[in-house]
Amino acid sequence: MKQKIAIQGVKASFHEEAAYKYFGEDIETIECESFKKTCDMLKQGKADYVVMAIENSIAGSILPNYNLLRDYRFHIIGEVHLNIQQNLLVLPGVKISDIKVVESHPIAIRQCDEFLSDYPEWTIKEGMDTAACAKNIADNKLKNTAAIASTMAAKLYNLEILEKRIETNKKNATRFLILSNEVVEQKNANKASLSFQTGNAVGSLATVLQCFAEQNVNLSKIQSMPVVGKRNEYDFYVDVEWKKQSDYDAAIRKVLKHTVNFNIMGEYVKNERV
Repeated sequence: MKQKIAIQGVKASFHEEAAYKYFGEDIETIECESFKKTCDMLKQGKADYVVMAIENSIAGSILPNYNLLRDYRFHIIGEVHLNIQQNLLVLPGVKISDIKVVESHPIAIRQCDEFLSDYPEWTIKEGMDTAACAKNIADNKLKNTAAIASTMAAKLYNLEILEKRIETNKKNATRFLILSNEVVEQKNANKASLSFQTGNAVGSLATVLQCFAEQNVNLSKIQSMPVVGKRNEYDFYVDVEWKKQSDYDAAIRKVLKHTVNFNIMGEYVKNERV
């Protein structure tokens, strides 16, 4: 039986590409119209894992997904970095002068703002997913519309790449998390995602961060989110990396004394950016 992986978007989306990169080609991807739907599929046992984008090197953190991580409490068992290359796709034979509308995911649009600023006459439409916008052009034979999407989407939907690599920053990468309903023991884990709250005293967050520093545990990311319904209270989400397991274990013991609602969301093997 092939593993079932829930992805946000359709075939040839960057989420599918990330799933292939992490699990290999021999999987079945389940297309979902929203990130919440991917979580529901995992919760109901209709998917074995979820691949979820969590941050982009240009657009930043995808904040609503932190809320999903908090609400569903899945286990993070891995991560994968994908270099994102955006292209302008059209029906075969369509010229740049024919384009009136450009459609893509809002983050993809933001990644290509420099290219798009050269064509102020184009109407920019936000879609659910890069590949879904490409599919829409192919399905409806739209001759005045272009999509911003991957080369994989161009191939799958028989579209022409009119302009290659239109992303503003060529070092454009997205980090995806691999989520599971079960804890999956990771041998050689050297990275963890944690969440916690601190008191409101002056320097309370600094005290926690100092615990990591004292044990040579590197803080690779920190994100704060307001606690729903509680004024001036925040959940902190941090990613930490270590070389020695004993350093990490000691840091966690120290941090527990200075935090509330402490949660290890996942311990896994760091995926190096290519």
